[in-house]
Amino acid sequence: MTVSITVQQTARPQGLPTPADFEFVHGPVPDPAPGSALVENLYLSVDPYHRELMDEEPLRTPLEGRAIGRVVLSRDPALAEGDLVLHRQGWRTHAVVTAGAAGTRRIRHYEGVPLSAHLGILGGTGLTAYVALTRILKLRAGEDLFVTAAAGGVGTAAGRIARLLGAGRIIGSAGSRKKVEYLTDGVGYDAAFDYHDGPVGDSLAKAAPDGVHAVVENVGGDHLEGAIAGLRDFGRIAWVGAVSQYNNLAQPPAAPRNLFDIVAKSIRLEGVLVRDHRDAQEELEDFLVPHLRSGRVTSDETVIEGFEGILDGFIGMLSGSNTGKLLIHIGD
Repeated sequence: MTVSITVQQTARPQGLPTPADFEFVHGPVPDPAPGSALVENLYLSVDPYHRELMDEEPLRTPLEGRAIGRVVLSRDPALAEGDLVLHRQGWRTHAVVTAGAAGTRRIRHYEGVPLSAHLGILGGTGLTAYVALTRILKLRAGEDLFVTAAAGGVGTAAGRIARLLGAGRIIGSAGSRKKVEYLTDGVGYDAAFDYHDGPVGDSLAKAAPDGVHAVVENVGGDHLEGAIAGLRDFGRIAWVGAVSQYNNLAQPPAAPRNLFDIVAKSIRLEGVLVRDHRDAQEELEDFLVPHLRSGRVTSDETVIEGFEGILDGFIGMLSGSNTGKLLIHIGD
């Protein structure tokens, strides 16, 4: 590619973003300074938290985000041309990176494991699910688990990892009948329900009459309320995200009406920020790679071809169009 393209935010959205809030900006391919390297991106990550960034980050800059690329020109002795690198330089075709920078690392090659998995179940998405289950919830074999937004990137990874950890009954919520079927037929959930069919707490009670021991919560609002209702005494919640309010940050949903049940039922609720657990990356890979190679586990992904598809992919994801991790594929 002879030009570099970035996607830059040009306006603050009101509610759901539109393509008019962005601009594709063309420019010369950057020349790396001594101590840095030029990377041509191959996959870009699109995540729900990008909607939050749109209300916070400076305009006329690419949104921060994870990407995988190949080093095509290096003036960094720690990076060789041809190396595959994961970085956080965001929505662009080319990036200048430094080996020692936060969020930048060479990717270890695993025979039989697709490159895209390093942004999915082996990337920040899978690491979030793994940390939520092993470090926050400390999920034990035989314990029942509820996962909200279960058909998304973190939700599918959480279901697959929980099964490997020996979880008992795994239940998920999703936004359509098709996604519910995907969870039970494809991912391995024992039960799932469409949250449009009724109150989350009622649907969870039908799927788990005796309650659940632990929850991976990705939605907030009524899902958090339903999770609190469905937990047994001394249950645990790993709160990962609040996708229900990302398009309505000016008017966030009211707190769950049963919030005091956290006290009454001795529930522990703890937030999950993957950046606090970078040290678990090697542990995650050691745990998952054998299962990825054997085919017991796959990285659930929705892949959009072509850099120009990034905006439709992002906006569609915020409306629930994807299953698994949403990726933009721009090079081989």
